[in-house]
Amino acid sequence: MEIEDGRGVRLRGNPQHPVTQGFLCGKVAQYLERVYSPERLLYPKKRANGRWERISWDQALDEIAARLEAIANEFGAEAILPYSYAGTMGYLNGSGMDRRFFHRLGASKLDRTICASAGTAGLMATLGARFGTPPEDFRLARLIVAWGANIHGTNIHLWPAIVEARRRGAKLVAIDPVRTRTAALADRHLEIYPGSDQALALSLAHVILAEGLEDRDYIAAATQGIDSLRALAGQYPPERGEALCGIPRDEIVQLARELAKRQPAVIRLNYGVQRSERGAAAVRAIAMLPALTGAWRRPGGGLLLTTSGAFQIDRQALERPDLEPRPTRSLNMSELGRLLTEPMDPPVKALIVYNSNPAASAPDQTRVIEGLRRPDLFKVVLEQFQTDTADYADFVLPVTTFLEHTDLYYAYGHYYMQFARPALPRPGEVKSNVEIFRLLAERMGFEDECFRQSEEDMIREALHSDSPLLEGVTLERLEREHFVRLNIGEPFLPFADGKINLDASGLHYEAPEESRAGDPELRARFPLELISSKNDDSMNGTFGYRPRLREQTSRLWIHPQDAAERSIRAGDRVRVFNQRGACEFTAWVTAEVRRGVVRVPSMGWNKHRPGGAGVNVLTSPRLTDAGGGPTFYNCLVQVEKCSDSPVD
Repeated sequence: MEIEDGRGVRLRGNPQHPVTQGFLCGKVAQYLERVYSPERLLYPKKRANGRWERISWDQALDEIAARLEAIANEFGAEAILPYSYAGTMGYLNGSGMDRRFFHRLGASKLDRTICASAGTAGLMATLGARFGTPPEDFRLARLIVAWGANIHGTNIHLWPAIVEARRRGAKLVAIDPVRTRTAALADRHLEIYPGSDQALALSLAHVILAEGLEDRDYIAAATQGIDSLRALAGQYPPERGEALCGIPRDEIVQLARELAKRQPAVIRLNYGVQRSERGAAAVRAIAMLPALTGAWRRPGGGLLLTTSGAFQIDRQALERPDLEPRPTRSLNMSELGRLLTEPMDPPVKALIVYNSNPAASAPDQTRVIEGLRRPDLFKVVLEQFQTDTADYADFVLPVTTFLEHTDLYYAYGHYYMQFARPALPRPGEVKSNVEIFRLLAERMGFEDECFRQSEEDMIREALHSDSPLLEGVTLERLEREHFVRLNIGEPFLPFADGKINLDASGLHYEAPEESRAGDPELRARFPLELISSKNDDSMNGTFGYRPRLREQTSRLWIHPQDAAERSIRAGDRVRVFNQRGACEFTAWVTAEVRRGVVRVPSMGWNKHRPGGAGVNVLTSPRLTDAGGGPTFYNCLVQVEKCSDSPVD
């Protein structure tokens, strides 16, 4: 951080960090604009008679504590629901003092499924651990498969390793329904049908096994269940794979042979794959492929979805579930619309939102908004900006950015624990999540010592773990070095010795209901598959206040043939609709989506959309096959030209 006259003027990555290497992605590089934005919230405020009024912290905390206590007394503490996700990736401000507070209160627990739960379920079913190939080792690969992973757009720090690998002769293959930045730069782009990844994985396994390309020694030593997989994969020859996933059979055969022969081969899998009805099964099947080929035995081979399982801190000490006065229910955050609008015992009477913007990001958005509008629902939002969710709050509390508080950080793309002190002074009266929940605990009369702990105390307890991966990783060392590599060894071959589960029970592919091969009646009404995949220049709705993001997330990508059939031209206003809702976008006619697929970059704020309707009014309340995750990418829609668009 470069500071002049007490103000940050340039934000840089740490040049000593082996993964970030001193450069930032385009999102974080502009973060100082967020810190100093004139739209940033700096003072607590309360809704009174339909209008906002600035209040003191003492008044805000006193009144919030009183309301929570009254709700707990009348309905039981389970009527209070925390709602949060990854607005900060720090342990303390993301899952520290807040967890202690809600555990001690006896509130409902939140099952945090909105992003990665289905992928985690699939990965654990096959590998049994959330480990993956170190990103630094990608440079050693001879084949890199970006499967549902827009590396150049959303994982840019991996790109230099891929560039180096390609200089050495490696090939890059992208599997994606959209021609992303990564797909445009790849040696080959396989345009898969949305939600059919599991079928492709089984077809690849068929070719590998049918042609005798499997690593039999590795399979015998490090896996179990090969006979089950062999029997199921036998039902998915390349011809069937082509019919199910839209990739020509010759391309399937070529990729299968390359996965087996161009060793080390590595798959960079990302979470878009698991946002479908068969998402967990897709991850489970894809994770079997490196085991078939023995790729895990070689540095640079294997698969990377997440590395989060290596950060084995003492979560019991950090979150203190032992504080619960009694076992409490767990509610799935992906079902927020249902939780707020359907009868429950007890009903959700208070919602405390932090590190999240569910009014824009949650599926089944119409019911989410209906729930947030309930006059009997007490709503507190901890935020940096006046988001869609903050618009419905009774109290809004201004919070710090990651540049303004102390925290400990894990990663799900590399193996370095990181620590940061505040780099900038705090503007206005903002407070960290840790401070806010500490102060609320005091007002609720919680006398447990853990609510008086400093950030340093919390970090020391979290790092005091039995895991050998964290041996020697201390606060003092992190203070000196800023980042420390976990004790994973060199080279790190997490599954060289197995036991990987290749049992394919339950892995028979069934097309998602909302897909081109799903419910024929639904398909007849809504013939286009909508993908609301990540926008390269934003982190979900974090930068929703930016005019540029509003423009990018206002575009509907549509194939020229699909546009022509609907008399739609570039720049026309179009209505996108299904049985759940409708919203309007500007047509972006492009062959970067395949025919039958439309895309809306995700996501802007609803308040900036016509009629206040964002893309998630279209997404389904259905959950994934395992993990209870949302099915954002199985969504059938129809598109029509708005009547007030220009006529030929």
